[in-house]
Amino acid sequence: MRVACRIMLSDEQRQTLVRWARGRRTPVRVMQRAKIVLLAAEGRRSQDIAQELRTDPGKVGRWRSRFARQGLAGIEKDAPRGGRKPTLRQAMVPRIIEMTTRQKPPNATHWTTRMLAKELGIDHVMVHRVWKANGLKPHLSRTFKLSNDPRFVEKVLDVVGLYLNPPEHALVLCVDEKSQIQALDRTQPGLPIKKGRCGTMTHDYKRNGTTTLFAALELAEGRLIGTCLPRHRHQEWLKFLRLIDEQTPAELDLHLIADNYYTHKTPQVQRWLKRHPRFRMHFIPTSSSWLNLVERWFREITDKRIRRESFASVTALIEIIMDYIAKHNQSPRSFVWTAKAEDILAKVRRARAVLDNVQTG
Repeated sequence: MRVACRIMLSDEQRQTLVRWARGRRTPVRVMQRAKIVLLAAEGRRSQDIAQELRTDPGKVGRWRSRFARQGLAGIEKDAPRGGRKPTLRQAMVPRIIEMTTRQKPPNATHWTTRMLAKELGIDHVMVHRVWKANGLKPHLSRTFKLSNDPRFVEKVLDVVGLYLNPPEHALVLCVDEKSQIQALDRTQPGLPIKKGRCGTMTHDYKRNGTTTLFAALELAEGRLIGTCLPRHRHQEWLKFLRLIDEQTPAELDLHLIADNYYTHKTPQVQRWLKRHPRFRMHFIPTSSSWLNLVERWFREITDKRIRRESFASVTALIEIIMDYIAKHNQSPRSFVWTAKAEDILAKVRRARAVLDNVQTG
């Protein structure tokens, strides 16, 4: 009759094994091995340990024996496995990476594992393993846009300077309009969330019209000035500027950060601004909406109040928007800008260098 080897633990070994057996970040296999050794140290039989841990008695005997020979190091890491080395995979790795990153399939925009495997005459599992090991995901893509504004540097320095060092006796306001907000009414009532199932809503809807939200986010306190208007021409923009004029202290200068939309620069708007010298416009570079903090607030109201709601009319949509603004202003919160202009410009230079290299390569 075979007798299992006896396990004796020092205080240090016991503390380490207990930590492994209870640790939330301990790999499952190491956690199970630690429990095996701890139970074996109590004098338990391998058969009883296997029954308690719901595993195989042979596995229990193997790990208690390895601990007896090698100590903690014997159960922390797996022993090297035998078998033939994957020579074909090692030889194909450079070819798989090159074709994935440098070439396109003849009748598609990107490779799939099976398409590339067929092209190379190998198994698609090998392609998957190489992709996973090298972080390649041809099925995913992200959008980007580098500004071609000739005054990009000047405008970035201007706007970021307002964020990081706002002027005294003045308000900095991030202003913009969110146009064409649709009042969508779902064709059937949605089902509420419940245990084991997320909330649902129909994929189809009825369009009941649109509105445009004009918003100005005050940088210092996060208070919001907003209104909804049916269109977004220069006439509506002037109405919004008058609203800002009414709802801000008359003794303070106003620095408005806005995008380059033509509505913000028409001759009528320029004449109005000359008559109201406390308004000072600061335009962000083209294709740089990320530089306007009010865009972050637009995303918030869209995610929290608009996207998953149903609206029977434009009036109902406007009521929801204005109610959200009112509740926001009860406990206003602004967004803190932390990126320095030098860091932004350095990042853009690196991105442009990569883009130029791709275009010339």
